[in-house]
Amino acid sequence: MKIGVLGLQGDFIEHIAVLKGLGVETVDVRLPGELDDLGGLIIPGGESTTISKLMRDFKFTQKVRRMGENGFPIFGTCAGMIMLAKRITDNTIEPLGLMNMTVNRNAFGRQVDSFEADIPVSVLGEKPFHCVFIRAPIVEAVGDGVEVLARLPNGTIVAAKQGKCLALAFHPELTPDPRFHQYFLDIATGKVK
Repeated sequence: MKIGVLGLQGDFIEHIAVLKGLGVETVDVRLPGELDDLGGLIIPGGESTTISKLMRDFKFTQKVRRMGENGFPIFGTCAGMIMLAKRITDNTIEPLGLMNMTVNRNAFGRQVDSFEADIPVSVLGEKPFHCVFIRAPIVEAVGDGVEVLARLPNGTIVAAKQGKCLALAFHPELTPDPRFHQYFLDIATGKVK
């Protein structure tokens, strides 16, 4: 299977490195035509306003939305989570609307308010996942069809899945732990429903 990482902006290189470490063929996706023979797509963290604008300018938005609506696996981290949401609290970007959730951009504040935390994620096993939050969004509400995968100790939702879409508020690619990438591969190959 070949997995694409949207290479328009953000930390796509780090995602590619994790996938290569798992032995997965990867594509740094820069043009919509490069989506055609993929088994899944990662939308990386970065600046959501910029990613949204570039996706629109380079004619990705409608194609990725249509693919996601047809069951194409998509993994969004941080800004990618924002792009996957149906609703954004400040309406500053055009999300893909693929996950029935409301997301609040930059919910934790500015860059200096970034933090790390070990969070239990049952779908990954007993060992907590070390999460890196950088100007992170949060999921304020979920609707029908969305499975919450992880919460902060205060109950804030930071990881969710709907169908073949996976969204994280944090950056798994900035840790040495590949379990979330492997989980996405399992979703893409049908091992996880």
